[in-house]
Amino acid sequence: MSTDTAPRSRGRLPEGDELHRNVVGRQRVGKIWQSVLLACTILGIIVLGLLLFNIINDAFGGVAVQSVVPEEEIFTNRDPASLSQAELIAILEEHLRSRILRNLEREQPLIERSNADLIELINAEIIKPEIVAVYPLNEYLFNRAAITASLAEEHPRAELSFKSWLSSDFLTSPMSSRPELAGVRTAVMGSLWLLLITVLFAFPLGIGAALYLEEYATDKLFDERSPVGRRLNAILHRGSSIIQTNIYNLSGVPSIIYGMLGLAIFVRALESFTSGSFLGATTDATANGRTIMAAGMTMALLVLPVVIISSQEAIRAVPNSLRQASYGLGATRWQTIWKVVLPNALPGILTGTILAISRAIGETAPLIVVGASTFIVTDPSGPFSKFTVLPIQIYNWTSRPQVEFRAIAAAAIIVLLIILLSMNALAIILRNYLRSKRVS
Repeated sequence: MSTDTAPRSRGRLPEGDELHRNVVGRQRVGKIWQSVLLACTILGIIVLGLLLFNIINDAFGGVAVQSVVPEEEIFTNRDPASLSQAELIAILEEHLRSRILRNLEREQPLIERSNADLIELINAEIIKPEIVAVYPLNEYLFNRAAITASLAEEHPRAELSFKSWLSSDFLTSPMSSRPELAGVRTAVMGSLWLLLITVLFAFPLGIGAALYLEEYATDKLFDERSPVGRRLNAILHRGSSIIQTNIYNLSGVPSIIYGMLGLAIFVRALESFTSGSFLGATTDATANGRTIMAAGMTMALLVLPVVIISSQEAIRAVPNSLRQASYGLGATRWQTIWKVVLPNALPGILTGTILAISRAIGETAPLIVVGASTFIVTDPSGPFSKFTVLPIQIYNWTSRPQVEFRAIAAAAIIVLLIILLSMNALAIILRNYLRSKRVS
């Protein structure tokens, strides 16, 4: 029985109208997915913009300051800078109790203090300016009339002024229980120490592991001509496969697990090393292993899978022809790895380091478990010191009910972002330099 319509061949390419419909359909699907991806990108930019606006809106704004004693009454409407040292000391003796004066004299005699120090004492001990209200930037700029009216009723003597919580004093001051005096100096130094130790441990270990897995793990170390040798080579190959699988799995382990691991190993089992007593360099005897060294080694374990995986990809991307050319010139395997493979893979390895630094600088959970301080005013003097870091400082401030602490937390977030972007920019510049040097 014959038919005019022959069955379509499965291997036949579309032709004519069928080809046109196929192309139009593919273009339609491509445009749909293009629109979806563009919408996702725009949505992500909007969300990031709102987040950045919220941070800036809290870090800058207005404050209403009211003094316990009006400044005009203390200085009798004169400029404090025009007063002599004797006049400033007389103001202190007139308004302060004898017990407070004795304490001040015990710290440093008033006669030995400068005029600026004396004026600061008068402000802190007598005038005592207090922040009675804090306003975000958008309210301060666009709702001034309502704010002024509200202050006139609730705080008649309060003065409204612009306040930048991110300032030079904020960067150079230690932690304080008073938000107007608190700073991030101790936290910034702790974060920089932590990043230094993390990179020193994770970078060489990650590159070494990647080199072994890519360049040596496939080697047959035993003679394949004997059954025992073939069996041992198979075991080594299976072991390398298990290691590789576990590295991929470890990259997705929650960070709190690494904190528990660091607590068990670096804080407790290796306390003599992480506290510095083993090396005779104990900075703080009360640290009990809860030092920057323990935290840095914990963070190194956390980012190690990222460094290993990115380094493997970079080493794998090096053309095999370069290796063969090196071997053809008589170079050994290690000479080929050191002189050919690593220089060509280093830009890609630095990309992985950027990702590792970005994750390490923002982690909080493992550091809390390891023993980072939530309130500390002593700057770290070495790897065996007690410490705190910016994320923990931000977490501590955001948990406070006062609006002022939320404002300085926003300022600390800006500092953290600046440090992160600076570190990433430095790594990117180094990566581009190495790429340009390789091309030339």
